[in-house]
Amino acid sequence: MEPTPEQSPHHAYPDHWEADVVLRDGGTARIRPITTDDAERLVSFYEQVSDESKYYRFFAPYPRLSDRDVHRFTHHDYVDRVGLAVTIGGEFIGTVRYDRINEQGRPASAPADEAEVAFLVQDAHQGRGVASALLEHIAAVARERGIRRFAAEVLPANTKMIKVFRDAGYTQQRSFEDGSVHLTLDLEPTEKSLAVQRGREQRAEARSVQRLLAPGSVAVIGTGRTPGGVGRTVLRNLLAAGFTGRTYAVNRAFDEGLTTLDGVPAHRSLGEIDERVDLAVIAVPAHRVPEAVADCGEHGVQGLVVLSAGYAERGSAGRELQRELVRQARSYGMRIIGPNAFGIINTAESVRLNASLAPESPARGRIGLFTQSGAIGIALLSGLHRRGAGLSSFISAGNRADVSGNDFLQYSFEDPDTDVALLYLESLGNPRKFTRLARRTAAVKPVVVVKGARHSGTNPPGHAVPVSRIPDATVSALMRQAGVIRVDTVTEMVDAGLLLADQPLPAGPRVAILGNSESLGLLTYDACLAEGLRPRPPIDLTTAASPQDFRDALAEALADGTCDAVIVTAIPWVGENGNAETGDGEVLAAALRGAAAGGPAKPVAVVHVEIGGLAEALAAASSTAAPRTRPTTLAGRPATTPGTTAPGTSATTAIPPASPTTAAPTTTGTTATTSTAPTTDTAQSTAATATPDTPSATTPTTPGRIPAYPAAERAVRAMAEAVKYAQWRRQAATPGKVPEFLDDTIDEPGTAALIDMLLGPAPDPRGRPLAHDEVRELLGRYGIPVRPTLPAPDAEAAVAAAARLGYPVALKTTAPHLRHRADLGGVRLDLADEEALRRAYGELTDLLGKPAELLPVVQAMAPRGVDTVVRASIDAAAGAILSFGLAGAPSELLGDTAHRLVPATDRDAAELIRSIKAAPVLFGWRGSAPVDTAALEELLLRLSRLVDDHPEVVSVALEPVVVAPQGITVLGASVRLAPPPPRGDLGPRRLPNY
Repeated sequence: MEPTPEQSPHHAYPDHWEADVVLRDGGTARIRPITTDDAERLVSFYEQVSDESKYYRFFAPYPRLSDRDVHRFTHHDYVDRVGLAVTIGGEFIGTVRYDRINEQGRPASAPADEAEVAFLVQDAHQGRGVASALLEHIAAVARERGIRRFAAEVLPANTKMIKVFRDAGYTQQRSFEDGSVHLTLDLEPTEKSLAVQRGREQRAEARSVQRLLAPGSVAVIGTGRTPGGVGRTVLRNLLAAGFTGRTYAVNRAFDEGLTTLDGVPAHRSLGEIDERVDLAVIAVPAHRVPEAVADCGEHGVQGLVVLSAGYAERGSAGRELQRELVRQARSYGMRIIGPNAFGIINTAESVRLNASLAPESPARGRIGLFTQSGAIGIALLSGLHRRGAGLSSFISAGNRADVSGNDFLQYSFEDPDTDVALLYLESLGNPRKFTRLARRTAAVKPVVVVKGARHSGTNPPGHAVPVSRIPDATVSALMRQAGVIRVDTVTEMVDAGLLLADQPLPAGPRVAILGNSESLGLLTYDACLAEGLRPRPPIDLTTAASPQDFRDALAEALADGTCDAVIVTAIPWVGENGNAETGDGEVLAAALRGAAAGGPAKPVAVVHVEIGGLAEALAAASSTAAPRTRPTTLAGRPATTPGTTAPGTSATTAIPPASPTTAAPTTTGTTATTSTAPTTDTAQSTAATATPDTPSATTPTTPGRIPAYPAAERAVRAMAEAVKYAQWRRQAATPGKVPEFLDDTIDEPGTAALIDMLLGPAPDPRGRPLAHDEVRELLGRYGIPVRPTLPAPDAEAAVAAAARLGYPVALKTTAPHLRHRADLGGVRLDLADEEALRRAYGELTDLLGKPAELLPVVQAMAPRGVDTVVRASIDAAAGAILSFGLAGAPSELLGDTAHRLVPATDRDAAELIRSIKAAPVLFGWRGSAPVDTAALEELLLRLSRLVDDHPEVVSVALEPVVVAPQGITVLGASVRLAPPPPRGDLGPRRLPNY
């Protein structure tokens, strides 16, 4: 909406305050500034408010608004006087207003930083979280306009409003004056207010998905009059699945005399149905969808599944149609799955919903599945069905215009019927939010993700969100940090999902291998080593082994305290007559399931070759399995003897654990032996502890089904993912922290003032790089000293610089094409005196060019050590990222760099330096002295604090950082400042805008 001439031209209509929000019950509403055009809406809204609510608002009977009131409440300057409204269907359901006041409580302008605030919510919509959402948004608006506190007067009987203020999480003061409660709220976000906001967001978004997946009634709009077609297919699938609610067929082309179709009521429009419909499946051509959406909105439909194609996948015209579709649906408070969707499924016995094009509803199970691609969804449903796996829920979001993978994570987090969440994503939409939600969900149940479009950086068609520029390897590392199991293919996703859904988590990486084929056992053993597991020597039962032999061997392996998981390999066995037995897989399956059920809770996987019926029999227990859970403690074992190392690895080169609960990374190049005790930190540990607002962390115990794999590599890869996830869960139980000692050596206010001075009053949006001295001053305020560097434009200047710094010195070129390239001869080290320096200067200029081209500098020598690189950068979509690797071309070529999201904890810093492939170099590789990794971890934490405290620091590179046996030296550093990018994750909750 545009402002009228009465509104100040200096404060134009702030359209960035407009937002779609999900309310407590899962419906949507729009929040926007009130304008002069809203007079009639305001009057209509007020007429629908009860006398009691009016009394609570005005402290006196106030049956109607005067013309003066209407003018006052619709005319704002959007600075000192602001009003916001919540609308559904274009009509107001709630309002909030603030007026800036001075210390005496009178109207004021800036610099006064306090405002009086008042709310009014229509009685029919109270209890939906309208006031809470309004408070979040009006507080954000106030902060933007320089207001730091809200004051409110509330009658003691208005307990609902008092609760809204009390539960918001802001720092507040309360007093009782003149018969009313006086509240003052400090609007600076606190840890508690952010937690409250995110908790409300989680419950609302989860509820919005739950409403879609568990409707009481469904209408299929566009049901064909003859068999075939999309709408008629969905109707048939709904009926075949045994949907427990009411079903309706809707088509405006139905004959007036048609009352039923396929046994369900048939109607020409939703208005003919004498009850409210919860879910509408729209299967009409795109040009007719707006009419169908309007019909749904006017008759109270809660959610839509739009199967119709012809939207953003068709180009710019389709993108605009899709954006209008979302705007239209949200204006009525509805959420959308689609358009161009494949449909949704919920196998819960109380629902039995198959509102999709899948001809057969999957069996009931414990896996939740979300996919952005219909084709991938078909493949996944088929693959899971073929392997006997059941689903709890399925969403194929198509163009993902509204409901996204983030919404699915919100739902899966608290869904008691889902033990594992599988997601095929082509974009992360809001990566900050995704990693936050994934970390919380992964703390209680596994999250397995396949990321499509890994190298194209595309968004779903029609989306206008920042595209992340970070490499896919970085995305993968950040997912791992959040506990996400990132796999490359949908086959690997199914493999991992099957194991995680029905098997307990392993307590460590020690794997027992047994079977009736020595060759298959050796292949499995090699695959375990390649995946970083610690396999025991395979147990060969010989080809004469019977199912009872398998059962006995598996029971013995499960009872062995030195193994954490078992992989069974099986080929057709030799019967009494000497013939190979390829059938009777059911007998072997029963034996294996019996052993697994009777032994300790450890994961078991089976690798089989041409044994008829085995996979099906092993999966037979999955289709109707009830949740099998145990307390939040993961299976644990007594710790191994301190100091034991990986088989075949020298004790001097083993990488020590990052902390008592962080196991060292494993390497795949070690030679395994059977005489050396395997190592991993398998001390008694617990899973992530459920917080008061999270569901209990659970893992399956008594295995019903056992996953079967046709190749050893697939079974081992799935087991390796389970091992890494279990280790992450153990670590997540005791989160890392930022050491308090950093606070004593960090000058946050001084740094903020320095940054303001360096950026100036009108900073360039593109930012600016800092000069060397500016870099040293800025980093020094955070306890990161950078060794001085002096320019050497000629030999005399070099000698003078060396005399100032003290010998020995280094002479280096800083030209962009030679920087950090010692291999090109642009660095001379350990120059002990003036003669050596002059000789090196001459050699450098003779070999590489004139001083003006080389830009040589002189620097005092640092203690010898390992050269490393530490970086921090801001990605528009993902946020601040901390990176670490060894310096030099090999690390760059191999991509051997580790990444963590900022802010980093002490555990993140410790894991960061241990997660690169070249980490052994830091810990005494081949007899060299271990370097000071503790000092390196402290440097990482200081840099993390810097970019987290000051978002204007958009890029930092410390290269090289020499890590010596005692201490570190930062030899080179660059910093770039820019106006801080927006942080949508810290603002009030809102759905993406279109």
